[in-house]
Amino acid sequence: MAPPSPKEFIEAALVAATTPYALSYTDSKQKWVILRHLLSLLQEFPGFKPSTGRFMHNDGTEVNLLRATGCVHVANSTTPTIPLVIWLHENYPQKAPLVFVSLHPMTPIHRHHPFVDNTTGATSPPYILTWKYPPCNLSELLRNLVQLFSIDHPFSYTLTTPACLTHPWLVSTKEALDRLVGMLHYDMVALRASTSDEIEKLSLLQEELKRRDRFITSMVAELGEERMRLEERVKNWAEETDRVENWLRVNDGRSIMDLNAGDVEIEDAFEMDETSRARLESSAADLAIEEVMYKLDKALEHEAVSFDSYIKQVRSLARQQFFHRCNEMASTSSPTSV
Repeated sequence: MAPPSPKEFIEAALVAATTPYALSYTDSKQKWVILRHLLSLLQEFPGFKPSTGRFMHNDGTEVNLLRATGCVHVANSTTPTIPLVIWLHENYPQKAPLVFVSLHPMTPIHRHHPFVDNTTGATSPPYILTWKYPPCNLSELLRNLVQLFSIDHPFSYTLTTPACLTHPWLVSTKEALDRLVGMLHYDMVALRASTSDEIEKLSLLQEELKRRDRFITSMVAELGEERMRLEERVKNWAEETDRVENWLRVNDGRSIMDLNAGDVEIEDAFEMDETSRARLESSAADLAIEEVMYKLDKALEHEAVSFDSYIKQVRSLARQQFFHRCNEMASTSSPTSV
C-alpha cells in the first residue's frame, strides 16, 4: 500500500479529533487555512515533509501540533544546508509559527547570530516578530529565512552581502529591515564587548585608586603623628634652651648676647675634667667612624670602591671603633662633672 500523500496526511491529522493524539486545532476555518498554507509550503519547498508531534511551551503546556521538517539551501553552495522544524502554533494563523534550527554537535550555531539562539535553535527573525495574518504565511516566511541565511548563515560567523542588497532600491522593505536588524545586532554585540572591556579596566582603576587612597590616608596619619612628635621635641628643646641660658647667666657673668655674637666659645661655657673630655672625644670618634662606614657602604653599593678595599677599610675602622667604645664605657663607670 502506497504511503499517503502530504495532502491526505494533513487532512487525516486535522480530522482525527477523538484520538489521544488529536491536534490542538479546534476551529474548522483554522484547519482550512492550515491545510492551504502547508500545501503551498510543500509545493514550493518539496524537501519539507509534514508530521505531527507534541510541543511543550515555555510555561510547561504541552500541545499536539503539525510541523514541517526539512532543509533549506542558501545561495552559497559551500555552506552546509540548514535543517529546520516549523511548528504550527495552536492559534495559527493568528499566532506566528515556531521555527527551530535543528541542533547538531558537528554544526554548532554561532553564539552571536542575530536571529537564531545558539542553545535552543529558536529562530525569531523580524518576519516572525512582526507576524500579522493576513498577509503573512508559511511560504513567505520560509523564503524570508532563506534570504536571511544567505546573508548570515547560522553555522558560520561570516556575513555576506549579495549583489541584490548593494543598492537600497533593489531590495524590498522586509529585506531591508532584516538587513538593518542584523547590522544593529552585530553593532550591539561589538558595543557590549567594548563596554565590558572598558568596565573591567575602570574596575581595575577603581581598585588601584582605592589602594592609593588607603596608602595616602595612612601617610597623612603618619605625618600627623610625626608632626606631633616634632612639636613635642621643639617644646623640649625650647625648655632645654631656657635651662642652658639660665645656667649660663648664673654660672658665667657674660651675657647670652655675647655668646650668640660669637665672642665666647661654646666649649668654654662648660667645665669638664679629663675623664669627661676623653669620653666626649671617644663618642665623637665613634660617631665619625660610623659615618665613614656608612659612606663606604654607599660607595660599595655604587661600585665606587672594590670589595677587597671595602673589607680592609671596614676591618680597620671597626677595630678603631671598638677601642673608642671601650674607652667610652670605661669613662662612663667613673663620675664626670659638667
